[in-house]
Amino acid sequence: MSTAGYPSVYVVDTHATRPPVPPRLSQKGRRGDRVQNLLILLVSLALCGMAIEACFIYHLYQPAKTETSASFSRQIAGQDDTSTTEIPSLIIPPSKPVAHLTDGLDAVHGKTIMAWSMEADPLLHEMDYRDMSLIIQKEGYYYIYSKVSFFDTDYFNHSIHRNTELYSGKSIPLLLSKQNERPKRRRSNSYLGGVFHLTKNDAIYVEVSNTANVVKHKSIENVFGAYMI
Repeated sequence: MSTAGYPSVYVVDTHATRPPVPPRLSQKGRRGDRVQNLLILLVSLALCGMAIEACFIYHLYQPAKTETSASFSRQIAGQDDTSTTEIPSLIIPPSKPVAHLTDGLDAVHGKTIMAWSMEADPLLHEMDYRDMSLIIQKEGYYYIYSKVSFFDTDYFNHSIHRNTELYSGKSIPLLLSKQNERPKRRRSNSYLGGVFHLTKNDAIYVEVSNTANVVKHKSIENVFGAYMI
């Protein structure tokens, strides 16, 4: 109540400006936010994966680095490092008897019997080489082969023979190749190959008409071998 006895009057302005209502997010805006959040999540997962992979690689190579440093330290100190474990060979050993021989400077041929090198990395597994012959250790079927290169000559013989205890005193010819006329080329190659049943202690060897006519410049010119099938 005012001092003059009149009641107080309050004026309400109906035209006053109301605070604006925040706009609603459209469906398209919400979808964009979801895609953005999904991309952030995927990038975060990718970064975490890269960090884990980096840690794995670091720990994987850390022992090798430590071993190398220790070996280097022992060499500086003058200690012997022969106790270090050797790396195993990746060459798979043959599962059956096999032999592959080549010619070489150490091979001393007979007049007609071919000899083979024991210094040109011969392959001998469960087979022996003795007296210019391959000695069979296990009975079975073998593929036997031989290749010999000859100089320009009108005539040559190339054969593989077998000596066996079943027919003592007599060799058995297994394969034979011959030439009776002058070849058109300066050199002639003869290859023999076949499958035969061999018994233990059988000896197989290569015979030619004359070893003086054999090409000996390269070891791969003349080969002889056998393997169980």
